[in-house]
Amino acid sequence: MSPSKLTPDAIEVIAARFKALGEPARLQILNALRDGEMTVTELVDTTALGQANVSKHLQSLYAAGFVGRRKEGLFVYYFLADKDVLKLCDLMCGRIEQELSVRRKAFASR
Repeated sequence: MSPSKLTPDAIEVIAARFKALGEPARLQILNALRDGEMTVTELVDTTALGQANVSKHLQSLYAAGFVGRRKEGLFVYYFLADKDVLKLCDLMCGRIEQELSVRRKAFASR
C-alpha cells in the first residue's frame, strides 16, 4: 500500500502500532525476545523491570500483535509474533547512526 492510498482506518491502525512502540520498556522487552521466547520471570531478570510493569507492557505488545504467547503447564511463554518489528527498530538504529556520523563530521571540522 502506497502512502497516498492510506485510508483513515489504516492510519488509525498504524498510529496504534507506533504508539505501542513509543515506550522504552516495550522496546526493551522486544529486544529481549529477539533471541527467543521467555517467561515473564525471565523478562523481569533480563530487563530489570518490575513484574507488574513487564506484565502490563506485554499486554500492550500482545494487543498490538507484536508478541504472541503460549502456555506450558504453569508457565506462559512470550515470543515475537511479528519479527518485522525488529526490522523497523534496526532501520531506525541505522538512521540514528547515520545522523550521528554527520554530526560528528560537522563538529570535527570546527
